[in-house]
Amino acid sequence: MQTILAAIEGAESVLVSSHARPDGDAIGSMLACGMMLEQLGKQVKMVLSDRVPLLYRWLPCADQIAHIERIEDRYDLVILLECDSIERSRLTFDPQRRTPGVLVNIDHHASGRPFATINWIDPQASAVAEMVFDLAVAAGVRITPEMATCLYTAVLTDTGSFCYEGTDGSTFRLAAALAQLGAQPAQIAQQVYFSNPMSKMVLLGAALSTLRRDGRIAWLWVTDEDMQRSSAAEEDCEGIVNYAIAIAGVDVAVLLRELPDHRVRLSMRSKGIVDVAAVAEAFGGGGHSNASGCTLPGPLETATSSIVSRLRTLL
Repeated sequence: MQTILAAIEGAESVLVSSHARPDGDAIGSMLACGMMLEQLGKQVKMVLSDRVPLLYRWLPCADQIAHIERIEDRYDLVILLECDSIERSRLTFDPQRRTPGVLVNIDHHASGRPFATINWIDPQASAVAEMVFDLAVAAGVRITPEMATCLYTAVLTDTGSFCYEGTDGSTFRLAAALAQLGAQPAQIAQQVYFSNPMSKMVLLGAALSTLRRDGRIAWLWVTDEDMQRSSAAEEDCEGIVNYAIAIAGVDVAVLLRELPDHRVRLSMRSKGIVDVAAVAEAFGGGGHSNASGCTLPGPLETATSSIVSRLRTLL
């Protein structure tokens, strides 16, 4: 952390980004990190290769995150959050500067990799937001209500509403501190859980109609046709797998999402018996031991057979 602070101190311009298909932790942590850097007098640019999901566009300063895939400007420092490689961000840099001079990697996934100039990987952290909070405190900046709101949203969503393994006393102490600093838990929950678009509900209905179970494994899927029929966006798939893992007696669950090119994106959840991060890594993905994802070749039936067979073996 001190090495990162020293790198920040020596920089004038800073680029902040996170992984493609950003979730609540990616968005909330980016925004809080950007606000911290601005307090430190830095010229900050926040970018993502994908647009900010509708679910998080209400967050303070979310409209300042630019949707850019190619980085052509020169930055003294680049901070990537929740990435195990530059490629995971889907950002491309100017051909003459393929790799940023000083690159900082801040991650809390068990599948994190030390690909940057400075690597801070802490799998014990409940969210990258927890690490950004610690960094801001160490930097001596004021945690504003806006920063607290972004960080609380990140922690809330990345812990599955404080349900995932790894949620402990420090997680609740952080949540309490953020509430005291101005985050409004009830209002944030309203925005995150009770402001879904109609398209997500229609897609959820389609997914639940496919629900299957084999002992301690449950899975469900959505086809690309389902996505088009319900006018759903990619972000509308978020959280659907939780309905399968919520079944009594089910220890691991999978949502399979057919992509337009017929590849299949998997979102996996576990109650602790199966390390789904290890499963995802075997297929080129990653994540947490109880929540992870990867992408398999299609067709959908083949991908389903492949992942269900692997989980049967593990159980």
